[in-house]
Amino acid sequence: MTSETISYSDTRDISLEAIRELYVANGWSAAKKPTALRNGLLNSHSLWTAWDGDLLIGLGNAISDGHLVVYYPHLLVHPDYQRRGIGSALMSRLMSMYEGFHQHILVADGEAIHFYNKIGFERAGKTQSMWIYSGDDH
Repeated sequence: MTSETISYSDTRDISLEAIRELYVANGWSAAKKPTALRNGLLNSHSLWTAWDGDLLIGLGNAISDGHLVVYYPHLLVHPDYQRRGIGSALMSRLMSMYEGFHQHILVADGEAIHFYNKIGFERAGKTQSMWIYSGDDH
């Protein structure tokens, strides 16, 4: 489990079970809808994954119009691998694909706020996050 064994990929060849296990490990309610979750991830504008051998240990995706705006809905790293730079590496790969875009948008919650501040995100003026949400993990 050293950082030397971690590899990154933009492959979309990811099993439903590997995705579900990563979301369950992080306590995300999307794990309760594994087929919809996998389909959503695979249909994202971009998707990067982190692997320790054959084990999916992280992923991040982006939804974009391809020209001006990019939204980063999911970034997860398995709890056993957190605080090793994997999340930063995934975000770096994603953000480099959208360099020069007018808006990079995400919703940060809890401990994630500090992480995203460290990589350059800040509160957007006087905006407030809003949603209609059917999960139970917040």
